[in-house]
Amino acid sequence: MTVNEKLIDFIKQSPSSFHAVETIARRLEAEGYISLPECTAWTILPGGKYFVTRNQSSVIAFSVPTAAPRGFMMCASHSDSPTFKIKEHPESESAGMYVKLNTERYGGMLCSTWLDRPLSVAGRVVVKSEGKIQSRTVCVDRDLLLIPNVAIHMMRGANDNMSYNANVDMFPLMGSTAVKGSFKKIIAEAAGVAAEDIIASDLYLYSRTAATVWGAENEFISSPRLDDLQCAFASLEGFLAADAKDSVPVLAVLDNEEVGSQTKQGAASTFLYDVLMRICSALGMEYLPAISCSFLVSADNAHAAHPNHPEFSDANHRPKMNGGIVIKHNANQRYTTDAVSQAIFASICEAADVPVQYFANRSDMAGGSTLGNIANTQVSLNTVDIGLAQLAMHSSYETAGAKDTEHLITALTRFYSSSLNVLADGEYAIE
Repeated sequence: MTVNEKLIDFIKQSPSSFHAVETIARRLEAEGYISLPECTAWTILPGGKYFVTRNQSSVIAFSVPTAAPRGFMMCASHSDSPTFKIKEHPESESAGMYVKLNTERYGGMLCSTWLDRPLSVAGRVVVKSEGKIQSRTVCVDRDLLLIPNVAIHMMRGANDNMSYNANVDMFPLMGSTAVKGSFKKIIAEAAGVAAEDIIASDLYLYSRTAATVWGAENEFISSPRLDDLQCAFASLEGFLAADAKDSVPVLAVLDNEEVGSQTKQGAASTFLYDVLMRICSALGMEYLPAISCSFLVSADNAHAAHPNHPEFSDANHRPKMNGGIVIKHNANQRYTTDAVSQAIFASICEAADVPVQYFANRSDMAGGSTLGNIANTQVSLNTVDIGLAQLAMHSSYETAGAKDTEHLITALTRFYSSSLNVLADGEYAIE
């Protein structure tokens, strides 16, 4: 399989953050990584390979060199994407003839892109089983729902600055009133459990539109959830391909970036700190000196210059798709990149023969943020914010460069195989 075929397969297997982590965990286990439950004591040995999950929607993996490690070389991305969460009592009748589902927005999406396309439901259910409470992933693998547009004849201003009310316009249609009461049964059947055994659920809409590689020279890839599964996939591939010797490589894929990361499994939680502390304790490493000789790559996609609206980009910072890794800057620290972290990571990319480009917002436009600066509130270290250039960020169907996933894999393979030697504050060596 080509890199893009592997990426498309990864995204297809990951319709929710729970499935993304499940997919990553399966791959890690196939590569010999051992699962470490947080609720148990850990045995971590030189030469060992391990991973730990939290909430089934975040995962941290690491391998231990045989020699005493200097610090950690880490890359963090996120498992979630903007979507719609299904409420606890989802079914409602409409117009005396339809059954639709009650949802609420998760993150900031381009609402119009969710209309008139096949949708379905994925997430997790919590069930009663043999006296225990168990959480299981579930995916309804068929076209189940659709959010219909209003015809232009009935809404003449639909093409003129249309706004969408999440409590009116964005509820998905499931069927006629004849199917009322069937939603829980559909979910139970997909989960392989009895409907009466479902206690609770975290269920989300996902787009059923298939990913594709396209363009005059097949130079683009379009798919649901490229932000940020493209970076999650590339970081996993680079992590597994690396040959680490002097530092502990760490892969982190964290949930809830799209809603601020302030959850027990998000970048604002102690999850990364907890795992690093337990590694240090098991290996006899001093935490603070180890962190000072560590580095974090915050990998979350970046805005490409738009073909129809180049004016939305800063004139001197217009990333292009297939132009390589984008290093992101923001004076107000919405991104963590500074001169030191840029120099370190750009040097690694240069050594890997991977092109680098730069992003900054127009000075009169506010930009988004990502998980790098949030993670730094818990684990403070040199951090660079990067991504791959894409169009239509937060659309239900996004577009990126077909060559760029391989660019990021190559760079992160080199990154994970390296170590950072801090000679003094402001003086560093990449080894």
